[in-house]
Amino acid sequence: MVRASGLPNQTDAMFTTVEGEWDEVMAVVKAACDAVAARAPRVSLVLKADLRPGVTGAMSSKVETIERYLSS
Repeated sequence: MVRASGLPNQTDAMFTTVEGEWDEVMAVVKAACDAVAARAPRVSLVLKADLRPGVTGAMSSKVETIERYLSS
């Protein structure tokens, strides 16, 4: 669901991060939960939002900033 959405996303060992406009991201979250619910008796969701109007590319720029500080 997340990858098929076309929104910028990243999955790591702990989380799946999705970047986009509120309504787009919430639609992806709902679709992903519905897909899990179709196969499992219980769905657990932890949601964290970083709302910054007008900001795009934050998912990669935050990591780049950390890498820059760590290499100094």
